[in-house]
Order: sequence, then C-alpha cells, then structure tokens
Amino acid sequence: MAAIGKIRSWGPVLATVIGLALFAFIAEEAFRSCEATGNEKRQQVGEVLGKKISVQDFQSLVDEYQSVIKMTQGRDNLSEEELNQVKDQVWQQYVNNAILDAEAEKLGLTVTDEELQNVLKAGTNPMLMQTPFVNQQTGRFDVTQLTKFLADYKKMQDQPQQAQAAESYKQIYDYWKFIEKQLRQNILGTKYQTLLSQCLFSNPVSAKMAFESQNQESNILLAALPYSAIKDSDIEVKESDVKAKYDEQKEMFRQYVESRDIKYVDFQVLPSSADRTALMKTINDARQKLESGAAPAEVVRKAQSQVAYTGIAATKRAFAPDIASKLDSMQVGQVSAPFETAYDNTINVVKLIEKVQAPDSIEYRQIQVGGETVDAARKTADSIYTALKGGADFEALAKKYGQTGEKQWLTSSMYENAPSIDADSKAYLTSLTTLAVNDAKNVEFSQGNIIVQVTNRKAMVTKYDAAVIKHTIDFSKDTYSQAYNKFSQYVSENKTLEGLEKNAQKFGFRVQERKDLFNSEHNVAGLRSTRDAMKWIFDAKEGEVSPLYECGNNDHLIVIALTKIHPEGYRDLAAVEEQLKQEVIRDKKFAKAAEMLKGVNSIDAAKQKGAVVDSVRQITFSAPVFVQATGTSEPALSGAVAAAKAGQFSAAPVKGNGGAFLFKVLDKKQREGAKFDAKQQLDQLKQQAMQAASRFMNELYLKADVVDNRYLFF
Repeated sequence: MAAIGKIRSWGPVLATVIGLALFAFIAEEAFRSCEATGNEKRQQVGEVLGKKISVQDFQSLVDEYQSVIKMTQGRDNLSEEELNQVKDQVWQQYVNNAILDAEAEKLGLTVTDEELQNVLKAGTNPMLMQTPFVNQQTGRFDVTQLTKFLADYKKMQDQPQQAQAAESYKQIYDYWKFIEKQLRQNILGTKYQTLLSQCLFSNPVSAKMAFESQNQESNILLAALPYSAIKDSDIEVKESDVKAKYDEQKEMFRQYVESRDIKYVDFQVLPSSADRTALMKTINDARQKLESGAAPAEVVRKAQSQVAYTGIAATKRAFAPDIASKLDSMQVGQVSAPFETAYDNTINVVKLIEKVQAPDSIEYRQIQVGGETVDAARKTADSIYTALKGGADFEALAKKYGQTGEKQWLTSSMYENAPSIDADSKAYLTSLTTLAVNDAKNVEFSQGNIIVQVTNRKAMVTKYDAAVIKHTIDFSKDTYSQAYNKFSQYVSENKTLEGLEKNAQKFGFRVQERKDLFNSEHNVAGLRSTRDAMKWIFDAKEGEVSPLYECGNNDHLIVIALTKIHPEGYRDLAAVEEQLKQEVIRDKKFAKAAEMLKGVNSIDAAKQKGAVVDSVRQITFSAPVFVQATGTSEPALSGAVAAAKAGQFSAAPVKGNGGAFLFKVLDKKQREGAKFDAKQQLDQLKQQAMQAASRFMNELYLKADVVDNRYLFF
C-alpha cells in the first residue's frame, strides 16, 4: 500500500513527463511532415491550375523534345541557347496543354481514336509532313507506310538478335508517338477554338460598316497645334493630378508575375599584354613549323587549335567565315600571317595544303566484309573484289553476303563539319571522293574490309585541304587571380548598395541597372552560368547585396544589389510615376491648346492662332492617320474625320497623341475599284473573329494560377 501511495504522489510529475513525451512525439511527426512537404516543394518546377509538375517529369519532357530535334535535324548536341529555347517551348506547351485539357474536360471535348484515324487517312495535317511516312512519289503522308512500320516494329520487339535494327526502329517509333501526342492536342485545340469562334457573330450591317471603314476615303485640311509648341515649364503637375491619372489607368499597371529591380557591377576579365605576348609566341612558332613542312596534324594539335586537322578537302562552308575569306586568295603551300578575328576573339593562322575540284555529291554502293578473324575478312574481301573486277554483278554479290548493295548518296555536308576524323574514316572518305564513276576499291579497316563502288558524281565544287590554327585570346591564371583579388576586395569593402555606388569609380568599375527582371529569364545581365545569382535575386530582400559570383565563360565577376520587388498585383504609384506625369503633361497641354483654339471656326483662324496647316489625303477609319507636323500616329483623328460630313469643319479640337487638331473635310469618296461584296465581307469578319478566338489562351493563362519555378533548377 505504501508503494501504491508513493506512485500516486508522483502522479502530477508522471502526467507532465508523459505529456512532454507525447508533445515531443507529435512535434517530431509534424517536423517530419513539414520537412517532407518542403522537400516535395523544392522538387517542383511549377504549377498550373493547382497541378504540380516535378523536376523529373519536366526533365523527361525536355529530353523527349531534345531527342526529336536531334533526330529530325541530325544533331548530336544543342547549344546552351538552343537548350534554353527548348525548355521555354516545353514549359509553354505544358502550360497550354494543362489549361486546354481542363477547359475541354468542362465541356466534354475529347479526341477519339476514330477521329485520329480520320486525320491520318486524310493525310493533310501539316504535322504529318514532318514524319518519315511521306510517299516520295505523291509528296503526301501515306497512312499505309505508318501501319506497316508499326506492324514491323511490333515484330522487331520479339527478335532480340536484331538489336541494331531494333534501336533504329525504336527511335522512329518514339518520334511517331511524340507526333501522335502533338497531333491529338492539336486536334483538341482546333475543336475548342472552333467552338469558341461560333460565339462570335457578324451581320450584314456590320459587314457594310466594315467595308466603308476600309474603303471610304476623306481628304482634309488639317490645322495642328503640336504639344511641343507649349513649354513643359509652363505646365504645373500636382501630386493629386498624378494620383488621379493612376486611379484612372490602374488596370494598365496590373502585374501578373512578380519582377525585381537590381543594380549590379559586372567585371569582365581580359587578357593582359603579357598573355597576348605569350600567345603570339605560340602562334608564331606554329606558323614557322607549318612553313618548314612539319606534319600539319601534329602542329595543329600542339598549338591547341580549336580546329582539328582532318586531312580531308572540304568546301568553304566547312570553315569559319574568317578562314574561308582567306582561302581563295592563297596559293597552295602558302601560310598566312597571324590575324585576329574580333567576333570570336581569336588569333589565326592558316596553311593551304591543296585546292581541288571534287564532287559535292557522290552516289555509291558497298559491301561490308567481316569474318571470324581480320585475316579471314581480308581473304573474303579479296575474292569479292576479284569477282567484281571480273565482271560479276555488284547487287548479286551483295545479296550473296546478306546485304542489299543498294545505291545511296554521300554529300560533303555529311562529313566535312565533323570535329575529327579517324584513320579508317579518312581512308573510306578519300576512296569515295577520288574514285571515278563505276570504279571500285577494296578499302581495308582495322576490323575488316568494305568494297565500295562509285556510281555517280554530281556538282563539282572547289574544295580546300587546309591546316587551321585558331586559338582564343585567353587570360592566364595569374591575370584572373589579380582580377579576382581586386574585385573581391571591392565587394568585401562595400556591403551596401550605397558603398558599391560610391566606390565603384575608385576601383575602375561601373554600377549598372536592370529593371523588371523575371524569374523566367535564363540569365542575369546577359551572362551565362548565372543560375545561382538568379536564385539569390528571387530569395533576397530589398537593399541586400549578394556575394561575389563567377559566371559567363569563367571570365566574368558580378555582384548584385536588390533595389525593388514588384509583387504580383498592381504596380505602386512610384514605379509608374514618370510615365503618368508625362500623360498628365499631355492632358494639360491639350487643355491649353484647346483654350487657344476656342471659338475657332475656320482653318485660317486656326492658322492665326499658331496652328500648322497642311492637307492630308486618303484618310480611312480603319487605319490611323500619320500627321507630319507632330510626327505621330493619330487614331482619334481618323475616327473624328470618319464621323464628319463632306464640307464640315470640326466642331471641337481633337485630342491627339502629339497635338490638338482642327480640320475641314474637303471631300469623301469610295476608294477606286472597291465594290461591296456582302458574302466576302462577312467571311472576312468571321476570319477576324477566328483570330480573336485564337487569343483565348492568354485570357485562360491569367486565370490558371501559373507558378514558374524553373529558375531554381535550370
């Protein structure tokens, strides 16, 4: 009993301990939940209509699009700029598709398999012309070719021994699935747009008015009182005037995406005179070796040229423009003096080794010969070549060894832009480009042989075998180190924007400004590799100064100060004050001009008030008139003239963009040769309605709560 009593006496303490333990458990679970939510958020590229897309899913879409470009354009890689364009296109397409799918679901719009098949059978959709299934004789998409390919691909899946062919088929299959997906979305978009366009109607009255607005021309005498004739100093602008103008035009200043203003110092590291001297020594040494007859490939390699020497003659289009411009004026064996090219920041030397006339296109056929050993392949190749020289049929020999021997074309552009060419490829290309029509050759490779025969040669062009030394004018490590230390000192001594601006000139730097930077942009200040700086900008607070960032092509140093955040919503008055002030000045100048022209009822009277008088011809309602006296386009004047009758003087001054205007209509007439066709005009209005309907995506986008966080990842 004593023990039980003791336990009871500890009751409040135990309750507290247990309570704390439960709280710790709940807090730990809550923390884990928040951490998991945070990790999930950090992996989200963006959001549309509440639907999130992860970085992995977005990257898969980018990879798919990249593969399509590489396949259709025969590319191995895309440049950074091209890849950024791909990411933008994929994002925009993802957003548009998500919005369209949501709208279509509300309306019950779908694309059935039957509808897709009908489009394929018709074969007229422009997207189908981008596929490999175009009949070369008719120039039209052939659905039977697609059907056959899909059947062959399905069979190929069950034949693992044909791995190489299966890989090629897989690439085409993936491409087709991409086109099919795009085609379905295209059909759905067309359906939605057509449905929307049916909500926009026209009628004969509108058609008649539209015809007249386009074809009724007026000739006038115009009296213009330019705003420039009134001094700005004579205009008083009050804060209340600007505020009233802001309230009047507030919807114009609505911002749907946050932007930020920055000031920054960008310092580019440039080669020193010592760096240039060292580079010129390397270039001149290489030039002397080329002149002495040293092996071009070795000289070019040791000089670390950007352009490898292949030993294959190529057309001028294979060379950089600065090199190509030298070739025609050079003699074979000549070595140029070193020359500098500004656009790519290089020093160059070129030696013309050979200039030849060669075909730009070669038709050929071949038989690949392999064997259990290289010697066995050589022996088989010798017997095939001997038979061929003895008059044997090429295609028959090819079929005997499991090949078609079909003819194919080789063009210069297919090989001359290769960054390097190995020995086997060089031997193969040399054989093809030097053989005469119907000549054959047994070409030996390290792993076997190929029997080639040239069957046709076309488009003889001049080709050049040239050794090119092209070297970027780079800075040394010491030069970069000195520049970095100087910039680092500037940044470390100036932790505020005020300090950066005050001491920039002392260090030889310049503070620059960029307004309205959006996180959808791919770089800061036009520099590459600034993703970390972009992340800092959209995480910083106003007035903060960034750390030093190394960016560009490892040749730029940058420090950034965040000066202003413009959140989603309405821009504040201070951000648009100058713009509004100019509009207030224009309003007040018009009021002064209108007062000066008050009571004026003739062109002569207006001239006496200081107006500039001129005749303006062929004014129509549908196009704004350009006024020479003010140098401005004036749609309000076109509207006022269209509303006046022939012989009528304007009842009141017209408020324009560049001045106040009075006018007298001299005459009105229909444009010569213009005849009203009600059906044609109605069709034209319907087309305009379709164009208006095509802009539906902009409106839907603004309501889709789009969140774009790509800058965090790309």
